[in-house]
Amino acid sequence: MNDAPVSESNAAETAAHACAVLEHVVKSVVGDPDAVVVKADASGAESVSLTVAVGDGDMGRVIGRRGRIANAIRTVVRAAAVRDGVSVDVEFLD
Repeated sequence: MNDAPVSESNAAETAAHACAVLEHVVKSVVGDPDAVVVKADASGAESVSLTVAVGDGDMGRVIGRRGRIANAIRTVVRAAAVRDGVSVDVEFLD
């Protein structure tokens, strides 16, 4: 694991696998994959916050009933982040 703190400029590179997995999964779920935007920000020494924005009308598909799809996406992305050696938090913006 890398002991250097995560800066905001390289947050996306630090969690490259997690970002790629998140983008792929969300684009697979939504109706308009071109509107998906994934943004990475450093939120701590070894933590990255991933923010997802989707097109109009697609947020319900991403969240799912009772948040089950959103929780499944978070679980898969956290598993991918293990390969990057960082912990991630996934937020969905409306």
